[in-house]
Amino acid sequence: QVQLQESGGGLVQAGGSLRLSCAAFGPLFSSFTMGWFRQAPGKARDFVAALSLSSGNTAYADSVKGRFTISRDNAKNTVFLLMNSLEPEDTAVYYCAAKQRAGPLSLSYDYWGQGTQVTVSS
Repeated sequence: QVQLQESGGGLVQAGGSLRLSCAAFGPLFSSFTMGWFRQAPGKARDFVAALSLSSGNTAYADSVKGRFTISRDNAKNTVFLLMNSLEPEDTAVYYCAAKQRAGPLSLSYDYWGQGTQVTVSS
């Protein structure tokens, strides 16, 4: 069983940066894919970014391309989401997720963290 714990959320002004962390506890095999999702109030949970631990391939939502970067620290079983040039529209609860299944990087995740709030003020 994999457990995920996010941290690093907070309040930031528009144009600022935040780095979210996702610590994974339990077996995290090299075949896993790690993802970040977000959910704004009254909206569905949306895909943000993903990283295949086996291939190193990444994927990003169009809305964050060029501003957000997903990365990992293998030694610490931790995945990061560096968010630059933040906009009020980025305000949401951000969730870390993991999956072992093959398929599109943006779909079919099995393990989820509790989420961390990111608020961007204008």
